[in-house]
Amino acid sequence: MSARIAPKLLVEFIGTFSLIFIGAGAAAVLGDGVGLPGIAAIAFAHGWTVTVFAFAYGPVSGGHFNPSVTTAVLATGAMRAGEATGYIASQLIGGLVGALLLRTVLGGAATGLGTPMLAHDLALGSTTLTVTPWAGFVIEAVLAFFLCTVVLSTAVAGRAGSFAPLAIGMTLTLNIIMGGPLTGAAFNPARAFGPMVATGNFNDAWLYLTAPIVGAIIAAIVHAGLARLAQEGTAVPERGRVAQTPAE
Repeated sequence: MSARIAPKLLVEFIGTFSLIFIGAGAAAVLGDGVGLPGIAAIAFAHGWTVTVFAFAYGPVSGGHFNPSVTTAVLATGAMRAGEATGYIASQLIGGLVGALLLRTVLGGAATGLGTPMLAHDLALGSTTLTVTPWAGFVIEAVLAFFLCTVVLSTAVAGRAGSFAPLAIGMTLTLNIIMGGPLTGAAFNPARAFGPMVATGNFNDAWLYLTAPIVGAIIAAIVHAGLARLAQEGTAVPERGRVAQTPAE
């Protein structure tokens, strides 16, 4: 392992570990049926954890803490495949260690350790809702798309400057407020992987591990397309001005 990549992998491990220990830990402690205040608390636990660790470690690794974010950054060509592989491995290991420590301090896996699950008979107004696996796939992919779009448009493109971690953390919070009651709102394979292994509950694992990657790839495609359109938009006036120069 080179001296340049080692610090990046270490901080990706720590950041993802903290996300699971604090975020999934909050979900485990508050439990099910907590209502909007509890959901908001869980959302802020995740969002602020990512915000503060992105501020702390963003200059070192970019502060991904999520394989889907790393996939999006890789798909835009902003990092190499070998480096991305190391990031994802560190994130998955960090998520697993965080979940195992949660299992230890909470006295076992009875709390569920924040494992994301699809809603069954969720009361919504005068009706109830059961989220099917395919609906859950779409929700998780869309939430990952939102997060990766914000990451690419702020941290990677450099448009938000030092406020990028705040924008990313806010996106995470808003995603969980909406999607938490429906799917658990992981939109992060490491966030799902650690608690699933620690509890032995692999229900709909395919969904939670693949949907965020699909959302990330779509975000990268949209980001590249928008960048191309922006370049074409600035090139047209320049060509027009050059053509008029001899007549001036």
